[in-house]
Amino acid sequence: MQASEKLLQAAQVLAQSPQAMQLRYLQTLTNIATDKTTTIVFLMPMDVTDLLAKLIPEKRSGGR
Repeated sequence: MQASEKLLQAAQVLAQSPQAMQLRYLQTLTNIATDKTTTIVFLMPMDVTDLLAKLIPEKRSGGR
């Protein structure tokens, strides 16, 4: 019961600050990365991928 109450409190704190959730996610990745036998698959949202595609100039054949 106490564990579920603490989990609820943590969720409420994280809901108030989206940046806190991102920091927690990165902290978890850091903890996992210390084990050299673990492979991490880092998912990137499609909107970020689309943005990067727009920012990176296309390679054009026959030109510089």
